[in-house]
Amino acid sequence: MTILILGLVIFLGVHSARILAAPFRNAQIAANEKRWKALYSLASAVGFGVIIWGWILARPTAPALYDPPAWGRHAAMGLVWVAFILLAGSNGPVGRIKATVRHPMLLGVIFWSAGHLLANGDQASVTLFGAFLAWAILDLISALRRNDPAPVVTKPIADLIAVVAGTVLYALFVFSLHRMLFGVSPMG
Repeated sequence: MTILILGLVIFLGVHSARILAAPFRNAQIAANEKRWKALYSLASAVGFGVIIWGWILARPTAPALYDPPAWGRHAAMGLVWVAFILLAGSNGPVGRIKATVRHPMLLGVIFWSAGHLLANGDQASVTLFGAFLAWAILDLISALRRNDPAPVVTKPIADLIAVVAGTVLYALFVFSLHRMLFGVSPMG
C-alpha cells in the first residue's frame, strides 16, 4: 500500500498545484512555461507509473473493507460510460457538453471513481478511487470558486464526437483493455 499511496501523492500532488500553490505555479509558468510543462508531465508520468506499480502490488492481498452492493457493478458501468464521454468532451473544441458542464474532466473523474467505489470494496480500491474522488471534488470546488467565464459553444459537432469517441473507448475498455491492463473484466 505504501507504493500506491506514494504514487497517489506524487500524481495528485502535481495535479493540485493550482489548488494549493497557485502563485508558485503561475510564477513558474511565467518564468518558463515549457520547463513547467515538461516537469509537470514528467512528475505526472512518474506518479502514474508508481500508482500502477503500487496497485499491482497491493491489490492481491488487500483486505475487504466493505461488501459492494449487488447493483454496484451495474451502476459503475453506467457511471464509467458517462465518465468516458465527459473526458472525451473535455478536450478539443467547445460543444454543449463543455459549455454546460464547464469542467467535464473533473466531473468525469468523479463519476469514474464513484463508480469504481460502488463496485469494489477492497482497501487498494478504496485508497485509489477514494483519493481520486476526493481530489476531483476539491479541484472542482476550486475551479468553480475561480469563477472563470463560461466557454462559448464553438463547434456543436464536438458533442457528437465526444459521445462517439467516449463510447468507443468505453467499449474497448469494457471488452478488452480493462482485463488486459488490470486483470479484471468489468463484465464479471
